[in-house]
Amino acid sequence: MDVNQTGQLIRRLRKERGWTQQTLAEQLMISDRTVSKWERGRGYPDVSLVAKLSQLFQVETNQLLAGELTCHQKNTGDIRKVMFYTCPTCQTINFSFGKTEMMCCGRKLEPLIPQKETQEHCGHLQEVESDWFITFQHEMNKAHYLSFVAFVSGDQIQLKKMYPEKEAAIRLPKIYQGNLYFYCTTHGLFKKE
Repeated sequence: MDVNQTGQLIRRLRKERGWTQQTLAEQLMISDRTVSKWERGRGYPDVSLVAKLSQLFQVETNQLLAGELTCHQKNTGDIRKVMFYTCPTCQTINFSFGKTEMMCCGRKLEPLIPQKETQEHCGHLQEVESDWFITFQHEMNKAHYLSFVAFVSGDQIQLKKMYPEKEAAIRLPKIYQGNLYFYCTTHGLFKKE
């Protein structure tokens, strides 16, 4: 960690928001002299303030302390390389079309690795009007259920959230080419080709 780099980053992030040192100090309930000291590279923020600073500036804590925001290379993404993530704490569903670092609830999330369908985890597609009606023979209780279903085609992704104690079925607009993914909270991600 470089105290000067961290100070310069704090200054840059503060100025991006149009805040004075006093404004930032008031939000942190500290003196503006303390903020000035950080920005001049004369010290680091106290550990008790780092999380609050990260939250105020909407940056990751490790990047704030390192004094630099890492820029990802421009990624036009390839929808066929979709990666799904679920947060074990809040159950939020995320996805990306390229390599990225996904964070939620203070944790780094690892991409889910899709498995081939099994007899227990199998989606049954049926055409109903202009939609696919997809059903599963899967329990849907609070401890073990399907959390989401996603249909990925060449130019779009359709994702439907599912809930415990509801029917294990969804309806999606009909698309003919693509892959169907579904996530079991106990056994992981599955892919139907």
